[in-house]
Amino acid sequence: MRRIGIDVEPPKRSCTDALCPFHGKLSIRGKLIKGKAVSVKAKNTAVVEKEYLHYIKKFMRYERRRSRIHAHLPPCLDVKEGDIVQIAECRPLAKSVAFVVISKEGE
Repeated sequence: MRRIGIDVEPPKRSCTDALCPFHGKLSIRGKLIKGKAVSVKAKNTAVVEKEYLHYIKKFMRYERRRSRIHAHLPPCLDVKEGDIVQIAECRPLAKSVAFVVISKEGE
C-alpha cells in the first residue's frame, strides 16, 4: 500500500490495477473535487457530478449549475450510484478521463 500524499482513508481491499493510486503506480496532482457518482456502468469508470453556483450580474442572483467529470474507478473501492466521492486529478488516462476516485464519503 502506497501513501498518495492526501489524508484519506486507504481502501480495505487490495487490487492489482496499475492505475490505482494506492496499489499501482498512478501519481496524484492538482485538483481535489467532491461530487456525486451518477453512473458507474462503464468498466472501471465513474461519472461524478459536481454542483456549483454561478453569479448572474444582470439579475444580481446566483444560478445552480453542474458539470460531469469522468474518473477512473479502481476495483478496490466499492462505489455505487448516488455515493458522494472524492476525486483527484492525475495524468490523462483516456480522451475524457484525467481524474481518479480516491475515497468514498462516510468511510
